[in-house]
Amino acid sequence: MNAKQQFIALKTIMIKEFLRFIRIWVQTILPPAITTTLYFIIFGNLIGSQIDDMDGFSYMEYIVPGLILMAIITNSYANVVSSFYGSKFQHNIEEMIISPVPNYIILLGFISGGVTRGIMVGGIVTLVSMFFTDLHFEHIFVTLIVVFLTAVLFSLAGFINGVYANSFDDISIVPTFILTPLTYLGGVFYTIKLLPDFWQSVSLINPILYMVNTFRYGIIGVSDIDVTTAFIIIIGFVVALFYWSLTLLNKGIGIRT
Repeated sequence: MNAKQQFIALKTIMIKEFLRFIRIWVQTILPPAITTTLYFIIFGNLIGSQIDDMDGFSYMEYIVPGLILMAIITNSYANVVSSFYGSKFQHNIEEMIISPVPNYIILLGFISGGVTRGIMVGGIVTLVSMFFTDLHFEHIFVTLIVVFLTAVLFSLAGFINGVYANSFDDISIVPTFILTPLTYLGGVFYTIKLLPDFWQSVSLINPILYMVNTFRYGIIGVSDIDVTTAFIIIIGFVVALFYWSLTLLNKGIGIRT
């Protein structure tokens, strides 16, 4: 396929992925906004009013960046894992594999759906957060870059989960037992400075900690982690997961029997 044909193929998959989740926006877009609103009310207003400032910011201001990024993470992941496994279950992924479309185009198409949904939900949650606190972007480019990289990273993670999943139950195992604990322990609701030295060191193993802190730096200008180091780690994970995903697709893992 020439470049023009590849672009048309990519655009077609991207449109398909967008329409797949936007048609059921009541299930895909609305619930995260409602859930995050409850977080703002419970943790921000009710509990947060009883908690001292963190790094010079009110508790509400401090947790808003983490809650926005948490919505981006979960929705980017959920979109791709459900979409790819759905394609496997309906056996239409085989048609894409045997077509002349390069596998990296197929992969980018699935990723685009997760990135688009994640960013849309993140935007809605950001708008909701403005009803609870004054939101200022200290470093807008850092904010935008980390949002995009995080959405790509967890779209790739969702793709890998979808490849290995053998049932609809399998697509919920990783989010329940791995993704959710990592997210809650990733500095969304607290600064790791509150932890003993040993647990601070353990927290540094969690990749979500770097994303949350970089995003928080972009919005309110504070971070527990060196931002340059965080970007290197995030980009490293993106490259590694992209290579892994493409390798799985090239080998037909989870598709060919």
